[in-house]
Amino acid sequence: MRRLQTLRRSLGNRVVFQATSHAGHAVELAEQAARSGYGIVAAAGGDGTVHEVANGLLRAGSPDVHFAVLPIGSANDYAHSLQHALGNDRPIGGRVAVDVGRVRDPAGRERFFVCCLGLGLNGAVTMESRRIRRLQGIALYGLATVRALWYHYACPTMDLTIDGQDSSLPTLMLSVLVGRREGGFVLAPHAELADGWMEYVHAGALSRLEVLQFLPRLALFGPPAAHPKVRMGRCRSVRLRSQVPLTVHADGEFFCVPKDNIRELAVDIMPAALTVNLELLSSNDTVKST
Repeated sequence: MRRLQTLRRSLGNRVVFQATSHAGHAVELAEQAARSGYGIVAAAGGDGTVHEVANGLLRAGSPDVHFAVLPIGSANDYAHSLQHALGNDRPIGGRVAVDVGRVRDPAGRERFFVCCLGLGLNGAVTMESRRIRRLQGIALYGLATVRALWYHYACPTMDLTIDGQDSSLPTLMLSVLVGRREGGFVLAPHAELADGWMEYVHAGALSRLEVLQFLPRLALFGPPAAHPKVRMGRCRSVRLRSQVPLTVHADGEFFCVPKDNIRELAVDIMPAALTVNLELLSSNDTVKST
C-alpha cells in the first residue's frame, strides 16, 4: 500500500488510477481504456497485474496504445527483463515493440503471456505460492518450490514438438519464456524481449535432491546447460500432449489446473505484438524492481 501511495504522489494528476476488485478485472479495465482512446495504459502491481493489463490491450487490438509497467509486486519478473534488456540505452521516443507469447488449448481458448509460461513442477510451484503469506520474491518461490517437490513431484511422459522436432520424454517441468525470469529465478539468461524467439527449458526425471541443488544457481545464473536431464534452446512454437491433466501458469496466472482436464497445448511467439512505453518504468526509482 505504501508503494501505491508513493506512486500516486509521484505521478499526481498525470494519470487516472483504476483499482481492480477481482481476478481478471485488470483485463477488462485495460481493454476499456484502450477502446476509450487512452494513449498509455499502465500496470501498477506485480506480474499478475502486468499479465492482465497486457491481455486486455492485446484483446482490444489497438496497436497505437502503449503499455507501461510500474513494478510494485512480489517478483516483478517482467520489469526485471525490461530493465536488463535495455540497460541504460533507452530507445528514441522511450518505447520499444516487444514480443508476446500465446498459449491455446484444443477448444480454442487462448491467453497471452509477456514473460513466461510454466507447467508441471512450475505450475505446482505457482499453486503452492498462493498458500504462502508474508514472503516475496526468491524467498516466496524458493519455499513454494520445496513444497511443490514434496507434495506434487511427478514426471509424466509428454509428447513434445518444438519447431517441428518431435520427442517423447519424462517431464518434471517445462518453461517457455519471452523474458529472463520465472518466479524470481533466472531460467533464460540469454532471452531477448524483441528478437522474435522464445527460450525453452525442459527438465526430465530430475530427483528432488537435484532440483534443490540447482536452486541457488537459478537465482543468478540460469539452468545448467550441460546436464543430461536438462534441455534448453530457442524456439518459435511448442506443441505438447501429456498423459495427465496439466497445471499451467502464464506470467504466474493459471491457464489451467488439473480439474480442467487439459492435456494438449499450443504455444507460439507473436513478434513485436506490444509496444512498451519506458518513461514510467525508468522515471520512478521508488518503484523500480530489484
